[in-house]
Amino acid sequence: MKKISEEHFFNQQACVEATNLYVFDTRTRGSRAAPQKKKLRHGGKKMEIICLDLEGVLVPEIWIAFAEASGIPELKKTTRDEPDYDKLMNYRLDILAEHNLGLKEIQETIAKIDPLPGAKEFLDKLRSLTQVIIISDTFTQFASPLMKKLGWPTIMCNSLEVASDGKITGFKMRVENSKFTTVKALQSIGYETIASGDSFNDLGMIKASKAGFLFRTTEQIKKDYPEYPAFEDYDDLYNAIEKVINS
Repeated sequence: MKKISEEHFFNQQACVEATNLYVFDTRTRGSRAAPQKKKLRHGGKKMEIICLDLEGVLVPEIWIAFAEASGIPELKKTTRDEPDYDKLMNYRLDILAEHNLGLKEIQETIAKIDPLPGAKEFLDKLRSLTQVIIISDTFTQFASPLMKKLGWPTIMCNSLEVASDGKITGFKMRVENSKFTTVKALQSIGYETIASGDSFNDLGMIKASKAGFLFRTTEQIKKDYPEYPAFEDYDDLYNAIEKVINS
């Protein structure tokens, strides 16, 4: 089996627009086929694409696992607790610097993390139903071993700025308000999105989608957003998504 490089894996998202707006005529002579614009059909049923959060939905929260491994309880704060992601990340980086911890120590913890029970089976079942993208505010330096355990689904995430000594000096978001922006971009090229997540930072893509579901979220979020069905079980979430697709 051909090995998938990390660079190829994390750049799959760069192909989304090209693969949906163009087709290649394999009958064209020459060493390289000329791109032809694909004629879009209007009025028919659009293709759905499922957009899932990663942490808390498919895998345990990375920062909580690292907080437990490092003995630093302050790192247990997540997007369930702090809706301002920039503020949360800068808080985390300050704690890492204070304790002289870097990327290596976090990656050692991530290597021991497995998907949540039933998560891979749920994801495989969804991918047999329609296309699935994981949209996460995690980082490429964290995601690779987790994606391998999930069967290499497509993920769109962010990147860390790391010094030569392994210290994390900053972070770079792929785009502003990345989850909302991503689902709007997918909609602009003809997809109807169905989104699910557990935290404050998932609400943008949930609100913007054809259908949105909360999964294993907090009681406060369920109370604040009662209009979105909330599930605790993968089978229930799958059935809700399937019902939307078949409607």
